[in-house]
Amino acid sequence: MGINAKTKIDELLKQYPFLEDFLITLSPKFKGLKNPIMRKTMGKVASIPLDVHLMVHEPGPYLAEFAALGSAVLTVHVEAVKHLHRTLGAIKELGVKAGVALNPATPLSSLKEVLDEVDLVCLMSVNPGFGGQKFIEGAVDKTRRLRQMLGERPVEIEIDGGVGEGNAASLIEAGASVLVAGTSVFGKADYAAAIASLRA
Repeated sequence: MGINAKTKIDELLKQYPFLEDFLITLSPKFKGLKNPIMRKTMGKVASIPLDVHLMVHEPGPYLAEFAALGSAVLTVHVEAVKHLHRTLGAIKELGVKAGVALNPATPLSSLKEVLDEVDLVCLMSVNPGFGGQKFIEGAVDKTRRLRQMLGERPVEIEIDGGVGEGNAASLIEAGASVLVAGTSVFGKADYAAAIASLRA
């Protein structure tokens, strides 16, 4: 990655200064992030918060390394962790916000015993695997039910998968506070226009 990556990110931020309000989302599932040099370099070149979505089974061994990169949030999948409460505690001990992700078929009840331990809940609105998938419409109602379940807790609700201008407003209305947009932004020629459309 090296200097070319830093130059590219710097140029991107100069061209699109609004990107400084956004998170960079990383996942060790991607081949490049299995390379320790790539991981260390990413932490050095990114000047905006790192939202690290650990899409791996038993992510414990990755926590300290990604926290050391300057991660703002470490999110683990409820389906991939045997002792969720312990893992969330380990994340917080590293001085990082703790997030939990749920796949589309995973019920909200799986979070009941850890609601007071999380800073962010990520609802997957596609089945993890690849970008460009169709948004699962049931995610809107699931978002609304999660917001009710959280009550007054100051927990962010993040939606990941198939987010675009056709569903962004309904997700925010339902209680989402963070929208992960990949293809709907970076699949367009004009990033600024795509983001403006999401924010409208």
